[in-house]
Amino acid sequence: MVNPPSPSPGRPGIEKLLVAGLRGFCAGVVRAIDVVERALDVCEGPVYVRKEIIHNRYVVDELRSKGARFVEEVDDVPDGAWLIYSAHGIAPSVRQSARRKKLRTIDATCPLVTKVHLEAIHYAQQGYTIILIGHEDHDETIGTLGEAPDSIRLVGTTEEAEAVQVPDPERVAYLTQTTLSLDDTREIVAVLRRRFPKLARPAKDDICYATQNRQDAVKAMTPLVDLLLVLGAPNSSNSLRLCEVARDQGVASHLIERAEDIRPEWLEGVRVLGLTASASAPEILVQEVVRYAREKLGVREVEEFETVKENVSFSLPQELKALLKPAPREAV
Repeated sequence: MVNPPSPSPGRPGIEKLLVAGLRGFCAGVVRAIDVVERALDVCEGPVYVRKEIIHNRYVVDELRSKGARFVEEVDDVPDGAWLIYSAHGIAPSVRQSARRKKLRTIDATCPLVTKVHLEAIHYAQQGYTIILIGHEDHDETIGTLGEAPDSIRLVGTTEEAEAVQVPDPERVAYLTQTTLSLDDTREIVAVLRRRFPKLARPAKDDICYATQNRQDAVKAMTPLVDLLLVLGAPNSSNSLRLCEVARDQGVASHLIERAEDIRPEWLEGVRVLGLTASASAPEILVQEVVRYAREKLGVREVEEFETVKENVSFSLPQELKALLKPAPREAV
């Protein structure tokens, strides 16, 4: 690891590190990690996880060190073994493959993603064409598309929204990937509403509460910082959106996975450095950056920037709860 040089005499260094008080794990991520850890305790034999349980290399490596076996597809799992579905959700075809192999499955899909899947099924059954706003290669979007592939059209930009074709303009609904920017989806929805005046929408926004809260915290922070660092992963949609939100506010932003990713040239002229963490980044990595800033960058002050508080939690999947129940006592 190459350490940035200490501030030179006569050259102002970073005076403050401003850390978003609202950062890191959301309820869906906490639940997904808990599912894997508890399954490792109670399931007999190896426990496999399809895809990354969440998009964070550190978390995946930690769970792998505890015994979890990560695979790309169901075909990589031995017949009859335990398999956990990741937080991003899966298409029905994945469940069908698991049943053919007689796998014992636990579904760690975030309940907010499950909500979008159920909405897709509902609208498809009602004969609607569904416009899914999302990114083509994201695991969550792939899973949602699989619920009604003949009824869903995927769009990711206003240009695609202008061009999308539907069989009946009178029966169109839209859904969104949960980890997008509300600002970006608002522009796309505006195009869709202009083109399809009877556009139906979900009863409640699909954008995850934690995604929106973290984006709002970044917006509030940007007037106070010269540069924002976002702890996350390059394949994490909500991580990338946090960087985009900062840049849209006129503040330079860089995505990092660890403290060692910080590059000296980013810090030229920075007096106040901002730091946040995506919904899939663990607190231990935040504290790693804080220590790095103090010890390597000569930061004089670390301050938490508070916005709203979160108190959301999700219960464990029913199939895991059943495994955790103590066995009934035999009558004496």
